[in-house]
Amino acid sequence: MRTIRLHADLPLLVGAELALPSQAAEHAARVLRLVAGDSLTLFNGDGCDYPARILSSGKREVMVLVEAKQPLCNESPLPLTLAQGLARGEKMDLVVQKATELGAVRIVPLLTERSEVKLDASRMEKRMAHWRAVAASACEQSGRACLPQISPALPLQAWLDDLIPDTALRLALLPEATRSARGCKFSAAGGILVVGPEGGLGERDVCALRLAGFEGLRLGPRILRTETAGLAALAALQALHGDG
Repeated sequence: MRTIRLHADLPLLVGAELALPSQAAEHAARVLRLVAGDSLTLFNGDGCDYPARILSSGKREVMVLVEAKQPLCNESPLPLTLAQGLARGEKMDLVVQKATELGAVRIVPLLTERSEVKLDASRMEKRMAHWRAVAASACEQSGRACLPQISPALPLQAWLDDLIPDTALRLALLPEATRSARGCKFSAAGGILVVGPEGGLGERDVCALRLAGFEGLRLGPRILRTETAGLAALAALQALHGDG
């Protein structure tokens, strides 16, 4: 039987009776048509699942009883950050969704030399909320109980200036690179992977990345689209060095 999992952005305590947040309540009542007595699993991003039971289900409010707390151990031992050049339309939604399923711990939208997407502060705030909802939905589906951190979009150089010095392996997908995914060596700090937008990384981008200690990574003889490249790299790195 499929387990129904819902993200609830609120404290969850065993024995607590609480009202689900509006989005989760609407999904439970209108989409899943859950009623009093039905079981479901809640999570809030703290790494645990919380089996719960519906006490009442109405059009405006769904009350649940939290019955247990179950720590999960399905996070990858390889923490990876995906720094993705902002892509157009639904491409960024796909990247956020699949990167979450593939275990990325952080997703950073980047504004690069060839970025075509321009967002003002208001639109960026809405996109951030949307991407976080996409990530939460991906966690519901994939069984993750830890949500990836989604950072505000930053210009590449500003993001590089703010990077904390550590032992994480710094990689950038570059067609001319010679290093393969199999040849990467990771420490416990994991890695950071930079992927360019539709037009790829520009010369100034590549120069800035190399000055910041990033090394080129090559996936193979074919050039992949921006919404495919980072996801393929994450899958390869996880299979070779993480979940595999």
